[in-house]
Amino acid sequence: MELKEFFEQYPKVALGFSGGVDSAYLLYVAKRYGAQVQAYFIKTPFQPQFELMDAYRLANELEVDLKVIHYDILQHEEVVKNPNNRCYYCKTHLFGLLKENAKKDGYTVLIDGTNASDDVNDRPGFKALQEMQVLSPLRMCNITKKEVRQLSKEAGLFTWNKPSYACLATRIQANQRIEKDTLEKVELAEGVLSNLGYKDFRVRVYYGAARIQMPEDEWYNFAQDRERVYSLLKPIFDIVLFDLEVR
Repeated sequence: MELKEFFEQYPKVALGFSGGVDSAYLLYVAKRYGAQVQAYFIKTPFQPQFELMDAYRLANELEVDLKVIHYDILQHEEVVKNPNNRCYYCKTHLFGLLKENAKKDGYTVLIDGTNASDDVNDRPGFKALQEMQVLSPLRMCNITKKEVRQLSKEAGLFTWNKPSYACLATRIQANQRIEKDTLEKVELAEGVLSNLGYKDFRVRVYYGAARIQMPEDEWYNFAQDRERVYSLLKPIFDIVLFDLEVR
């Protein structure tokens, strides 16, 4: 199946829009093929503010409507407990909310940006999407992440080379409770590194300390910058660690 065929078969869809590479391209191509598409961004403490800003920017550039739903995912104890399958519970709540809002707006078909490169066998969240009958056009059309980036570049989307970004909850070890203030600290710390020019990195919480991860080819630059990084992160985390494991 080609994406054009998909949107001919499903001409009216509600998109779970994250502002990332995959859902951005999906929003673009849905409009390109004349589909009636409504984009929904669900803002929780797990999504940093820059993702919402990127979502607004792309929707504005594509001249499509974006509906933002603010939701406290931390009200659910099964999510806060942060088990290994936390993503299953999270996706169930978020896409349940999306489905409810989409139905009110007259949309019955839900889609998301899961692509053909995603290892769905290791993703509890994908199980939730399947149970809720959310369609994944990129995956259905066998389009990989690399292809999405190339197609996005050709389409002139600013998201084409945007680093992959998992939600802030992934920065906290499984089975460690997720607290809102911890998420805020991670977002602040990652904002510091982003403002310093780093693109591909994570600030994970390791027994209360910040553990910075980045590709090996960035280690030298980081080493030269370590004193400045430490001085900026120290007010956020008492202990700042650098992870030397090759990713």
